[in-house]
Order: sequence, then structure tokens, then C-alpha cells
Amino acid sequence: MNRTAVLALILAALPVAGLTATAQGSLSKPAAGVDMKSAPSSFRDLAKRLMPAVVNISTEQALAAPLPTFPEGSPAERFNDYFGRDGGAEMQGSLGSGFVISADGYIVTNNHVIEQADTITITFSSGRELQAKLVGRDKDTDIAVLKVNSKTPLPFVELADSDKAEVGDWVIAIGNPLGFGGSVSAGIISATGRDLNAGRADNFIQTDAAINQGNSGGPLFNLAGQVVGVNTAIISQSGGSIGLGFSAPSNTVKRVSQQLIKEGRVRRPWLGVSVQDADAALIKAYRAKGLTGVIITRISDGSPAETAKLEVGDLILTIDGKSVGGVREMTRTLSEKAIGKPVKLSVVRDGRARDVSVTLTELKEDDEDAAAAVPDTAANSNDLGAELSPVDDDMRRRYGIPKDISGVVVSSVSPRGRAYNKLRRADVIVEVNFQTVSTVTQTLEKVKAAMANPSQPVLIRVKRKGETGGWFDQFISIEVTK
Repeated sequence: MNRTAVLALILAALPVAGLTATAQGSLSKPAAGVDMKSAPSSFRDLAKRLMPAVVNISTEQALAAPLPTFPEGSPAERFNDYFGRDGGAEMQGSLGSGFVISADGYIVTNNHVIEQADTITITFSSGRELQAKLVGRDKDTDIAVLKVNSKTPLPFVELADSDKAEVGDWVIAIGNPLGFGGSVSAGIISATGRDLNAGRADNFIQTDAAINQGNSGGPLFNLAGQVVGVNTAIISQSGGSIGLGFSAPSNTVKRVSQQLIKEGRVRRPWLGVSVQDADAALIKAYRAKGLTGVIITRISDGSPAETAKLEVGDLILTIDGKSVGGVREMTRTLSEKAIGKPVKLSVVRDGRARDVSVTLTELKEDDEDAAAAVPDTAANSNDLGAELSPVDDDMRRRYGIPKDISGVVVSSVSPRGRAYNKLRRADVIVEVNFQTVSTVTQTLEKVKAAMANPSQPVLIRVKRKGETGGWFDQFISIEVTK
């Protein structure tokens, strides 16, 4: 998720099947008759209509158990105040946004807004406050569903078909940036299908509508008043909006929220393969037709892929007739398939096309692969789980590495590797366990040697570029055992 600019998580539909929502509370109007392409003269009426379904979310979390107090009347009693031992745990709060999706009180927000919260308070635009309980949350998509109890039906909004959203469409964001509840910003969809390396099947909608800390979990509306995305992240050098905001698409939100409401968790299908992207040249070498696909590089024992007799080297071109554009698209496509039902893969093996039927099973936490399809890259193939490159002139230009810094630059980090959330893209490794390194081979050899002692973490010293452009030393420890 790390880039030259800092990618910062910003804290704080049809009605969902199975809910008791009624049409009376819906604030979303049918898309028919709404010009989605032309700029309206004002967003006033749209914002006024939608505001009652958008909520501010505040949370509190106890950071630690209260410290013990000295007994009353004891000689040390006077130290209770000195040490701050007032019997209460230190509390930490956060702010975020959300929106109501049903008349009976289901609310969608981001997982990182409410994660580890002990209490969750919902504040409506009218000033009304209700306590919410957590229905379920999904770390991978960063989606959470809350529930409030209300004696009267609540106004709610509907989820759009995000597959119909196009670059250039007008959108508005409503939320609680920096605690300023009910804030409205407008912009357009800048891009779709963005991959931020934040999850297994990233598919973010990019917008230039201003999104800041506290907007997280809030809705991104189209001009029909339907939610096209959930505002989740920004890229920023300062921490504020620079016009690079990212929203989880509503079709993903719809699928995840329905499962959370029904089961309290998300069940994911599992194929059990590692794959690499196949370009036009590779596809031609397979004597196949098409421009995109993926090649199986590894099959997990006991996986559906093994059961279906898929083989390493198989070129997958389509899934249920839909072309596979690459690893990320394959992962997204498989994530939407039903567990326990057959999926037809069009593969090429030994220059001959064939169809293979695979019945996907549920992904378990202890499955070897962390996703339905795992990219097989250079970052996956070494002990660090990081793709390394020598610091040459090209890398210096690409990452702005000064001439007085030498070592090995990190090009990417695998989400399956030991260095995930430790090393960052553009980090320059200069030492491993206090020994200077200057080549990729030397670095990997020293890491491997250090890992011979599983009781001692590997200490890596890197040069890292700061937000102001300067470079500083950073020390990172990486555990040998997972």
C-alpha cells in the first residue's frame, strides 16, 4: 500500500435482501430520467434529500486496564493522584462516517472506523444519537455493518450497480471529515478498478471529490442519489485531500454486507493456485488465441484445483465464459462465485484447449494460500517476500534515491511474505544484521543465513524517504517463524 506519496487510511441498491426495509424510507430515486453525464446547476436538492441517511460515527476504546490504586488510609494513598490512578482505563476515540441501508437500522461503514471499538455511537443529521452494535466486519474489503434500534423507520439509501459507473460521472461525497459532520464535496469518477495492494481483490473507484480523515465509511453518491462506493482511502503527502480518493465499489459492498447481515462473516471461495499474468507473447507460445490470461505456477495440496486435476503450466483464459484479464481480475471474478457450485475454466495445456469444471470450497484461515488466486511474483520467491533490485541509475531516477545512498532497493512486497507491513516500496536495504549489503544476491544470502537461527529476528536497516523528501534510517525486525 506504500507509494512515493503516503497512502493513508482515512479514519475517522436495492434494499439488502432479507431486511424489512420499506419504500417509504428510501431516499434514492430511480436512475431513470436522471442525466448522469451533465453537471447539475446545483447539488443542493440532492444533498438535502440524502443527508438524513448519512451518519456520523464516533467510537471509544479502552486502551488499558485501570492501574491498581493504593488502599485508602495507607501511607502510599497520596501517590494515587500522582500516578494518575483514578481507577479508570485510558480511553481513545475515533470519528468516521456511515450510511443507513434499511429502514430497520442497518448501517454500512469501514471496518477500520470501528475496529476494536468498545462503544459505537451513531449521530444523525437531526442530532439524534443511537448506540450501535456490530453485526459483522470484513478486514479484507474493509467493510463493516452496524445495527441500531429505532422505534420509527429510518430513512435509507440504496446501492447502485457500480459496474455501470464510468469515468467522468459526477459524484458527491457526504461525511464527517475532521469532525465536521454533514460535509458535502463534489467531483467526478477519475478511474475505476484501481489496485492499491490493500486486499486480495482491490477494485477501487477513484474520485477527485474531496475526502479527508473522518470521511471513511461514508457514501459516494451518483446523481440518482444511489451509493456507488464507500469512501475508504486517500493518497496524500500532507494527510489532507489532494484529489486522490478511493471508494470500495457498491457491488462489492452489496455482496459483503448481505453476507455479514446473514451470517456475521464473509465466506470466500478457494481455488488453491498461484498464478502469473500471461501476456500476448506467452499466449502465442501456448498456441492459444487471445491477449490476456494467467498461468498456474503452483497448486496447493488438497485444493479444488488439485481435485479437478488442473496442472502447473495450465493457461487459464476464461472463467464461466468471461475473459481473465490478469491475476487481480481472476481473484475478483472467483470471489464472486458461489461456494460448492461448479465453475468452468477454459484452459490450454500442451497447445490444446479444454474445459475444466472446478467446484470451489470455502477458504479457511489455515489454508496455505491466502487468496483464491495468488500472484506468483519475484516477491513471493525469497525468504523476505520482497522483490529486490540493485540501486542503478534507473532506480535512482524512479525513486529519487540520492547518489550517496547505496544498497538494494525494494520494488514490491508480497502480502504473503514475512516483510509485509515491514518493508516498503522504494526502501533501500543497506544492512542485514549489522552487515553492509550492496547486491541482491548478497542481501538474500545474509537473510537466509540469519534465518538459520529461528529464535532471533532478522534486523534490517533501510534508508527510507520521508514525507518532506528527505531520507532517514529505519530499523526493521522480521520474525523468522510465522
